[in-house]
Amino acid sequence: MLHLQRTTSDNPDFTHLVTLLDAHLWTVYPETQAEYDTFNVIEKNDTVVIAYQDDVAVGCGCFKKYDLETVEIKRMFVHPDSRGLGLAHLILDDLEKWAAELGFSYLLLETLPKQLSAISLYSKRGYKRIKNYGPYVELPDSICMRKAI
Repeated sequence: MLHLQRTTSDNPDFTHLVTLLDAHLWTVYPETQAEYDTFNVIEKNDTVVIAYQDDVAVGCGCFKKYDLETVEIKRMFVHPDSRGLGLAHLILDDLEKWAAELGFSYLLLETLPKQLSAISLYSKRGYKRIKNYGPYVELPDSICMRKAI
């Protein structure tokens, strides 16, 4: 059985999944992760979605306010054993709905070139590549995307 839960960054399941995500990123990007790691810190966040499969946390994502109209999608991750089930679509869908419920009009995100499945997911969902924004302006490996809700 699969279900989503809206929660906060204090949720220990979120903390565990983010730890797995960070370990994955260090494996894939050992040469640049130290620089990118500083952008992945999630302070207190009240807009976290966790996917559970048979009551086990298997995926997550969150967003944070970027400006008055825009949120930034962060910490999207699905455990490797649960990939291919459409969980990333479900998580992203709920994050987008939640942002709209809170009155935001746009979503931003940043990913990296080796994250081919993520780039494909975001493109299928209507995200368009944009010039690098905010902390990613000087980071040529970043792929930044935007979508209107």
